[in-house]
Amino acid sequence: MFEEADIEALWRIRSDPAVAEWMTSLTGELAPFAELICEPVRMASTLVVELDGRIIGDLMFRTEDPWAQAEVKEQAAGKQAELGWCFAPEVQGNGYATESVAELIRIAFAEVGLHRVTANCFTANAPSWRIMERVGMRREAHSIKDALHRDHGWCDGFVYALLAEEWRATVG
Repeated sequence: MFEEADIEALWRIRSDPAVAEWMTSLTGELAPFAELICEPVRMASTLVVELDGRIIGDLMFRTEDPWAQAEVKEQAAGKQAELGWCFAPEVQGNGYATESVAELIRIAFAEVGLHRVTANCFTANAPSWRIMERVGMRREAHSIKDALHRDHGWCDGFVYALLAEEWRATVG
């Protein structure tokens, strides 16, 4: 989880045009960003990634309920999580995101006891979907022009996922 002292560093990273291009919403000015990121649900689902005491990115870990039939809905509650990430351009390409996401997946399955994790991205965001593949996630869907990008118009998207049993099979 992050602290209020981390807000400015996160804002700087997310304000970078190379990062902002693929984010769900533009960061804008610091004060509104601080208000948004400090919403309890958002704050509880955001983890910062540090390198030598400096924030280099953040991770999203948002638990959710997978689809289930009514009679077993309670058994499925909170057994899935959506993952997301954002890293400073100057540290991209060094494996920090891959290492961080792999550890987040380990926590999801080994410590939290989830059944499944998912992640989504625009197909044009190759660095993001390559991370998904490097950490063992499988591409489940390639949706056609289902997401409206503020600069690129209607774009294709990818959905990746990994089951706990698949993860366990790879970690021995």
